Amino acid sequence: MFLEKVTSVLSEPRACVPRPRAVGLRWQTLRHGGGVHLGAPRCKAPESPLSLPRLAMSSEPPPPPQPPTHQTSVGLLDTQRARDRSPSPLRGNVVPSPLPTRRTRTFSATVRASQGPVYKGVCKCFCRSKGHGFITPADGGPDIFLHISDVEGEYVPVEGDEVTYKMCSIPPKNEKLQAVEVVITHLAPGTKHETWSGHVVSS
Repeated sequence: MFLEKVTSVLSEPRACVPRPRAVGLRWQTLRHGGGVHLGAPRCKAPESPLSLPRLAMSSEPPPPPQPPTHQTSVGLLDTQRARDRSPSPLRGNVVPSPLPTRRTRTFSATVRASQGPVYKGVCKCFCRSKGHGFITPADGGPDIFLHISDVEGEYVPVEGDEVTYKMCSIPPKNEKLQAVEVVITHLAPGTKHETWSGHVVSS
């Protein structure tokens, strides 16, 4: 009698067979010697990576960001290198340290310089922003250091200007000389000169 009921239940359409969902069991019919047994629950196999959606597998990583253009930086670097290679008028001359100025000069040194002879020379270079330059003596010899505080007159010296000056020893060792009481006697022709007030004139 029990076998007939089970057989009738199994022969009904599969849609009518109740499936326990809470524990995920699955009915399985095994025939062994005419008996019916409940099969062990089957565990659902994990999905293979190959069964993942094609979109997820075929998605490609975003392209790497493009490096910035180096033309600007290269141009700035080349400009800086060219600037470093360009000769500077002040390069090659030793600037005294600390700078000997008229304010720091002793009274006795000022008196000795004022009583000394007058020399002639040509302005080799002068930088107003740095506040110093050099004079090439007319009779030869090493260049003479020139500080902005010792320039007389209304014009800023430029290369090629003829000047007169007196000399004063540079402390503390008093081994080198600097030009004092510098006066421009002839402006270099064909150059622009600037007054200390900022007015530009052509010579």
